[in-house]
Amino acid sequence: MSKTKIYVKVAAEFTPEGQLKPMWITWEDGRKFEIQRITDCRRAASLKAGGVGLRYTCIISGSPHYLFYEENYKWFVESR
Repeated sequence: MSKTKIYVKVAAEFTPEGQLKPMWITWEDGRKFEIQRITDCRRAASLKAGGVGLRYTCIISGSPHYLFYEENYKWFVESR
């Protein structure tokens, strides 16, 4: 079964060093999740849903999740 992109709202800030740091994800049904920690950020492809951009490995509710930032300024997660 193929995974799809789910575009989400993201509240982010720029650090004084100029890095983009996502803080919150708002799901399509309105639920809001705090990003507790970012453990990695690298340019990578979404092998499950397709596309390429910055891939953030985020800790949300104690579990790691990938959050992608595309070059078209959109954020997405992979469907399960």
